Amino acid sequence: MRDETIVDTAWVEVLSGMGEKGPACIRLWTGKALWVLDVGVGPEATSPFNPQWLEGASRVFVTHDHIDHIGGAAHVVAEGLPIHCTAETAYALPPGAEIHLLPNTGQTVIDGVTITTGRNGHALGGVWFHFDLGEGLFFSGDWSEESEWFAFDRPPPAHTALIDASYHLDDIPQEQRKDALDKMLAQRPDGQILFPVPPSGRAGELALHLMRKGDVSIDDTCRQAITRALETGTLSEASSQLATLLGCAFDPTAQFLICDTPNADAGMAWQIVQGWRDNGRLGDDALVLFTGHMTAHARAIAAQGGLFVRWNVHPPLTDQINMIEALGARRYAPLFCSQPEDYLLESRITADLILHERSAL
Repeated sequence: MRDETIVDTAWVEVLSGMGEKGPACIRLWTGKALWVLDVGVGPEATSPFNPQWLEGASRVFVTHDHIDHIGGAAHVVAEGLPIHCTAETAYALPPGAEIHLLPNTGQTVIDGVTITTGRNGHALGGVWFHFDLGEGLFFSGDWSEESEWFAFDRPPPAHTALIDASYHLDDIPQEQRKDALDKMLAQRPDGQILFPVPPSGRAGELALHLMRKGDVSIDDTCRQAITRALETGTLSEASSQLATLLGCAFDPTAQFLICDTPNADAGMAWQIVQGWRDNGRLGDDALVLFTGHMTAHARAIAAQGGLFVRWNVHPPLTDQINMIEALGARRYAPLFCSQPEDYLLESRITADLILHERSAL
């Protein structure tokens, strides 16, 4: 990589996560040092972390603990680089990590740069980043403003915005998603439904919703994450309603099962699927219901005995547009979707589209 020290102007460049639902990795040149924002893998097995992305970097910042944002952290540890993240995200880091804690909400000054963090409404300990460089850089990581479970904090203005566009131009709000889920549940009053989830993600709010519909049981991994979440005091007020579930042991006979992992490729979710498949229940009186991005493994399960009903954990299009406007952004990059060039056709966005080019701040 060329010597960046001769360039005084801060810039940002998307290394991975542009034009695909792939690993998040951003390079940020502060004018003095090279920082890396997020170090993801996957979510597909064909999308590994490239260790060369760390070349020349002095620090790494991680928005949250989902694999497509943190899965390459072992390479960061091997390089001996400090990792800046919240205390909750730090739980997911590999042994030996040099951890520098960031607040869920607040400001931190590192090497003369003011970094503002705020809760991203998407994951336990998940935050967005605002860097006081140039006219301001906002990196959302993943975010949602529709959660009953996770709180969301408004970011300060920024003229450059790298935003979560995982749902591309889809503009269906969460209330309609909930209605669709409820209608599906009403059509299947009997039998069991497994909801594979990321424990630090939608596990809590799905449990909140399903408690109003029937008997819910959460596996130990999700229980631990939810318990830790409640202890942080950083969630929405509705989250306290889940306390009643935490004292109950996992019951595999419950109507609704909320289990790790989100694609049912490991953990209790995979054990449940295997058991249902072995005894002939999968697709009969036992259904696997996927609510987020599905890998090839998840799609294979769904073909045998599953459905997909989206539960919003990323912003629909209107929220993306509103974020760009609220930031006062002049440039933006829609991340984590397969066809970002489609945003050129969206007349409601007046900011300039950033694709793969390096953008000065």
